[in-house]
Order: sequence, then C-alpha cells, then structure tokens
Amino acid sequence: MPGTLYLIPNTLGATEATAHALCHVLPEQVQDITSKLDYFVAENAKTARAFLKLVAIDHPLAKPLQEIQIAELNVNTPAEALGALLAPLLAGRDAGLVSEAGVPAVADPGADLVRLAHQHGITVRPLVGPSSLLLAVMASGLNGQSFAFNGYLPTDAGQRAKRIQQLEARSRSEKQTQLLIETPYRNGAMLEALVASCQPGTLVCVATDLSLPSESVRTMTAAKWKGLLAANKAPDFHKKPTVFLFLGQ
Repeated sequence: MPGTLYLIPNTLGATEATAHALCHVLPEQVQDITSKLDYFVAENAKTARAFLKLVAIDHPLAKPLQEIQIAELNVNTPAEALGALLAPLLAGRDAGLVSEAGVPAVADPGADLVRLAHQHGITVRPLVGPSSLLLAVMASGLNGQSFAFNGYLPTDAGQRAKRIQQLEARSRSEKQTQLLIETPYRNGAMLEALVASCQPGTLVCVATDLSLPSESVRTMTAAKWKGLLAANKAPDFHKKPTVFLFLGQ
C-alpha cells in the first residue's frame, strides 16, 4: 500500500522558538503527525529543518533531525523530477509536504506534487493551519462569499495598472473581493499602484504579518490610503509578508 502524503502547514513568519508559542498557530494533531514523519518535501531544506526543529521542542514523538530526509521542490524543479519525490510514498512510506510559509499547495509549487499523488492513487491529507489568504479575507470586512486570489501582478508599472483596473472592474460588477500578494520589498510600490489605479471609493485592505505579534490589518478607501501615503503615515509593511485585498464599490 502507498504511504500518505500529509500537507503540513507552516507558520506565517518567525515565531518564538518554544512549543508553547507554536501551539497558538498549529494544532497539537499537526505537531504529532509532523513529529512521526521522517521524509519531507519542502521548498528549502534549510528552512524546513528550522521548522521541524521548532516542532520537535519538547515533543515526545520527535525524531532526531539527522534521521529525517528532506527533498526539495521549488519553482526550479523540473516536472520530470516529481516522480522521484513520490517514490518513497509508492514504496509505502508516509511523507509531509511543507511550504515556506502557511499551507502547502496554495500559491506554492507543491500543487504539482499533490496532483501527481492523486494520479498514483496516493492518499492526500490536508492538515489544519494558518492560511494568510483566508485570515486576510476574515479580517478585511470585504465580501467573504465571493473572492479570488490573483497571485502576483506584473512588475511592469503599465501592465500592473492595467491588470488592477481589470480586477477592479470585475470586483465591482461581481461584488467579488480580489486578493493579491507581492514580494515583500515591493509592498510599498504595490500599495501605491493600487491607490493610483483604483477608484477613490474602492475599499482596499492591507493585511501584514498575520498571526504574528506584529500583525496589522487595515481597510480603508483608496482615497484615504492615498492621503496616508502622501502624509507618510502608512503602516510599516516593508519586507513583511502582506496580503492586499480590494473591493470596488
């Protein structure tokens, strides 16, 4: 029988390295399952080991880190290499898929591995943990009945503005909240693009460092955000993981 592929949620950012702190973001069941596994697929082996070390603190089931095998799967992994990543599962070994932050396979290259696992009849078990996208929708006050995640927008200023206007039009006509993310050091440029491209009354939410002590969530009209930016009073989100949401009115 094939093993089970567990989709293991990660924290959304650096957290205090204690088991007590981890319990605030990851259920005990997730820590129990993670601790018993000895094979993982992750975007980056080094950061995955740091996460596993955090999970292992004071956990009775934790395996020594030197006994744990971590295979890497990232945007540079060729499609033909996915089969080898699943080979241990086809041999009956359970495995954990870990993202750099949050839940695996959402805005994450792990989705390709999950799809291949289904094709091979491997059981896939998603585990409960923090999702920045859902936390942002919950806290935004925008429409949670209909929303769309658009990933990253074009880096070219003209193309980005055009895309924002397309999404805003869709948001207004369908009453659908639009979500997007950006490389953290470009957060400022993204907010400036949003307030410049959206209508003044469009609601814009900036959700930063979700689930962390430095968490900040603010929803205002594009016009009010523009005023804050002009007064240099926007929240400090430089190089911090941030989700942007907007809803045309």
